[in-house]
Amino acid sequence: MSEDVRSTKDFIVLVVDDTAANLMLMNDLLQPFYTVKVASSGARALKIASSSPPPDLVLLDIMMPEMDGYEVCRQLKSNPATRDMPVIFLTAKAEISDEQMGFELGAVDYIPKPISPPVVLARVKTHLTLKSSADFLKDKNVFLEQEVARRTEQLQEIQDVAILTMASLAETRDNETGNHIIRTQHYVKLLAEQLREHPRFAHHLDDATINLLFKSAPLHDIGKVGIPDSILLKPGKLTPEEFEVMKTHTTLGKVAIESAELRLGKSVPFLRYAKEIAHSHQEKWDGSGYPEGLAGDAIPVSARLMAVADVYDALISRRVYKPPFTHEAAMVIIEAGRGRHFDPDIVDAFVSIQWQCHEIALRHANTDEELAKHS
Repeated sequence: MSEDVRSTKDFIVLVVDDTAANLMLMNDLLQPFYTVKVASSGARALKIASSSPPPDLVLLDIMMPEMDGYEVCRQLKSNPATRDMPVIFLTAKAEISDEQMGFELGAVDYIPKPISPPVVLARVKTHLTLKSSADFLKDKNVFLEQEVARRTEQLQEIQDVAILTMASLAETRDNETGNHIIRTQHYVKLLAEQLREHPRFAHHLDDATINLLFKSAPLHDIGKVGIPDSILLKPGKLTPEEFEVMKTHTTLGKVAIESAELRLGKSVPFLRYAKEIAHSHQEKWDGSGYPEGLAGDAIPVSARLMAVADVYDALISRRVYKPPFTHEAAMVIIEAGRGRHFDPDIVDAFVSIQWQCHEIALRHANTDEELAKHS
């Protein structure tokens, strides 16, 4: 027996027929080449088909008591575990309508009785070869899907690292901000999730966008790397001239991100919101903010979300120029800014999630003083 023929023993062929003589005939025909299993009823056939290891192919009679072959085929094809199993009807029902019914139920072939042994062997071999090829491609596709998912995850991790690295550049300039970037990104995510069903925001805030907002939020103050220490770390109130310099951190942040994109030679989608947030998070709803004096809906949604998150966190955190405020005091200021500093609907959403934000502040407090202030 050749190597190719002996290798076919790995295939399992299930023969289903209620007549013992037919089962014996098919077993004698197939057994030299394949591993053969037999079933004398439809119920037994379904049980074997669901066992392990499963058959690679089913040779199925139609005319059987209790459950005919059509019903067996129908159940095989309705079960995700067995639906890809090739079924060949082997039957005395030779009308065209019978054959049509078999193919409509999902059979791959239809062989009338009395059988021709060479024909049966040839068709069984053909369909097992086709199944083997299909299984190989299926396994290959599963591997490729897993590989794509793995590499996509790696790219996402690289994005996260790149963003946090850039954000850390700004944070190292001001060691009192501590966990500010972590807290604000969580506030922004909570706010976005709270507003995702709101009529004004639903078309802006899907899962992908909220994920990008979460990743981009830490870059809101990246422009502070360009602000002199004498201004950035000044313990007292800034002079009007110094404040004008401080205000440039918004434009510097946008330019820094755009410069990174230019080095890549293309626009990077995941940095779109980072540019919006860095450039516009100091704009105010009434138009009195900077750098462009945008008002209302002209301010990007991403920046409006960050404006509330940033101010709240600045209020409850220690700075060189002030001690931390309590959560309650900070919320009074946030609500007072409704319709002036902040988008009214975003303030309302923030009020509804304020205690979740308070928990985030406690979890990521910079100092024992802040923790005690908020506890």
